[in-house]
Amino acid sequence: MHSSTRARLLLAAAVLLLSAAPAARAQETDDERKFGYVPGTENGPGNWSRLDPRWAKCNTGNMQSPIDLSHERLMRILGYLDYSYLPAEASMVNRGHDIEVKFMGNAGRVVINGKAYKLKQLHWHTPSEHTVNGRRYDMELHLVHDDGNSNTAVIGNLYQIGNPDPFLLMLEPFIRRIAGTKDKSEPIGVVDPQLAKSPDAVYYRYMGSLTTPPCTEGVIWTVFKRAQTVAQYQLDLLREAVADGYENNARPLQKVNNRNISIFIPDPKKD
Repeated sequence: MHSSTRARLLLAAAVLLLSAAPAARAQETDDERKFGYVPGTENGPGNWSRLDPRWAKCNTGNMQSPIDLSHERLMRILGYLDYSYLPAEASMVNRGHDIEVKFMGNAGRVVINGKAYKLKQLHWHTPSEHTVNGRRYDMELHLVHDDGNSNTAVIGNLYQIGNPDPFLLMLEPFIRRIAGTKDKSEPIGVVDPQLAKSPDAVYYRYMGSLTTPPCTEGVIWTVFKRAQTVAQYQLDLLREAVADGYENNARPLQKVNNRNISIFIPDPKKD
């Protein structure tokens, strides 16, 4: 077998292995009283694993998120992301460390390697948790999906300051209503997460973890490369709504270690 052919086969096998890897079997904690984001503090990111024995992976894991998305491999075999969302009843929850939209009904799904992951909730981080070639953006939206067996796949959308984000625009009255009130849940009626979808087709794929305790590994991450826009006042609204000390709720970058970072770029010759 020629070396070039062997290399292509090994590359394809690596992609399939990445897509098929088991995802996380634990949910994010809702208790922000135990963890914080200020480096060097008693409950800061460097000490998360010492705060609760169930959070050991936060500081000992080898596949932690977020990471800098660089040195990627071009993988057209990944294909266009297969995801579709549906309007569904939802509630908004001020978890103290972030603002969450929790879906009560069927809000749609993403399909990865033939397995469907249903959209369960979404939330925001300011600034972005992932960086792209060293650049940190102003905000990152996480759309969290579950396959029914607590296996997790997360889609990340990046934002930079510019025009208002239409999805946030729709949710602004509810964010104001729960601002500064931890654990307050507000029914917000039917929400269409289709408005939160990225218009981009180029995305990064890698295996990582939850970015909050318990930092469970095995999460399938999909992060779109092109940033959308968010108005400065919308960013301020999210920051003012959370508990004091959580205005900047982005976990520091984690080591990539030996993980592969793949990128899907459509082939213009085929499109």
